[in-house]
Amino acid sequence: MRISINDPADPRLDDVRDLNRSDNRPDLPGGRGLVIAEGPLVVSRLMESRFPVRCLVGFPAKIDAYLAEHEVPAGLPIYEVTRETLAKVAGFDMHRGLLACADRAPAPPVAEILEKARTVVVLEGVGDHENIGSMFRNAAGMGVDAVLFGNGCADPLYRRVVRVSMGHVLRTPFSQLAGTRTTWQRSLDELRDAGFHLVSLTPDAAAAHLADALVDPTGAAYERVAFLVGAEGPGLTEHAMRATDIRARIPMAPGTDSLNLATSAAIAFYERERSLR
Repeated sequence: MRISINDPADPRLDDVRDLNRSDNRPDLPGGRGLVIAEGPLVVSRLMESRFPVRCLVGFPAKIDAYLAEHEVPAGLPIYEVTRETLAKVAGFDMHRGLLACADRAPAPPVAEILEKARTVVVLEGVGDHENIGSMFRNAAGMGVDAVLFGNGCADPLYRRVVRVSMGHVLRTPFSQLAGTRTTWQRSLDELRDAGFHLVSLTPDAAAAHLADALVDPTGAAYERVAFLVGAEGPGLTEHAMRATDIRARIPMAPGTDSLNLATSAAIAFYERERSLR
């Protein structure tokens, strides 16, 4: 199935056409784009994921190097293109020289995710793709089992999220909590019923020290913890924080009041891991 294509207008390359707008596909279910992986590492993680791969596209040398170390599904179309051809198709210079795309797949039910999880993070109103991508990368590195989305979050399979996450969004379980902007917090009862201790992250000086929020009155780490994280700037809504068990802050140097969203979450993930030792 290895095919050389020199014509940028060839319809077989439509899946990787105009990548700056590829996430808007009215012809696909839900109007969202395909899952796009860029570069050998992320491509390999897409190949290993639950998402059905449609094709592999790249420069001949990049394809040679990839196939020398990885297997691909039998019968998968592999399109060889020049750098110039790919630039015209994608809309910019794809210097990584290797792309794969896949169909989306349904997210697992929240209950299924919680059944095996020990630590999860819940996002509210996080619309920045780079922050979401970094969140997945940090979660994977710090042993967080899943990412759950409350209301108002950006698409976790947006191309930039996949790239920034280094493909970890394709490996780390995620799902959407039910509800609207003012009602989704009721979904947190499902986590509480599953035994999760719910922790809101906030810069509020009146909140508990993060380390103290992760252990019970006897000093033992909670068996299951869910962190709630809001968007940079507004943070978590009061509705969301009221639905949690405790509000926690990261101690900071005088004269500062906040950290980058993904950085704050990474510190919380590390502190959680430390509490379990």
